[in-house]
Amino acid sequence: MIEINLVPDIKQELLRAQRVRTTVISFSIVIGIIVAAVVVLLVLWVFAVQAGRGLYYDTNISDRSKALSSVPDVSNTLTIQNQLSKLSALHDAKNIDSRIFDILTTINPPAPNSIGITKASLDTAAKTITVEAQAANQFTALEMFEKTISATKFTYSQTSAGTDCKQQTDKLYTCSVPLASQLSNTSRSYGQDASGAMVVRFTLSFTYPDALFSRTVQDAKIVAPNQTNATDSFVGVPSSLFTPKAKDVQGGGN
Repeated sequence: MIEINLVPDIKQELLRAQRVRTTVISFSIVIGIIVAAVVVLLVLWVFAVQAGRGLYYDTNISDRSKALSSVPDVSNTLTIQNQLSKLSALHDAKNIDSRIFDILTTINPPAPNSIGITKASLDTAAKTITVEAQAANQFTALEMFEKTISATKFTYSQTSAGTDCKQQTDKLYTCSVPLASQLSNTSRSYGQDASGAMVVRFTLSFTYPDALFSRTVQDAKIVAPNQTNATDSFVGVPSSLFTPKAKDVQGGGN
């Protein structure tokens, strides 16, 4: 059997090229459709799904915020933020109780009328200072101690005006108030100190001004007739400020 190829070789090459082109175009169209579908899906996710989710959560947050705001005293319930906002005020409200040592040092008269303090107590609720002490110069030293306390002033500066304040600058006022009021002297008796010398023992208390131990005042000073002491200045308490309590003497008293 004899076969004769009537299609020239060039024609066969052309037909083969057309099939390849058709295949490439078909694949390109399919890939283009897939890419377009992916782009459409991404656009829908960004502009539709995400926007819807954002709107849902915004509405949910708003509703829960309104529900929380309707709770009575919610600002006190949210303790973290509430307490942080009050730290400065709480710190300013704390008293500087250590000033009592500067006060006791300043109001102690000089020798020979100096006194020996056996006990000192501070009552912040009643705003009183109570001193248990003894005097080697007896009633003369006791009277001098009382007069020194009565004549002592407490001076300080603050940013607001007060009854006993004078304006120093545009934003600062200088104030001066008596250190003590309602001075009371009780429990006087005779005793013997550690060296055997006769002393007068007594308990003295007085009411102090509100600003005396305040943390907010500036340039605080205790001004006695014989000396001035800037408060908060001593690193330690002088050893001579306190003394051992004298022993009782039978039959003594006043």
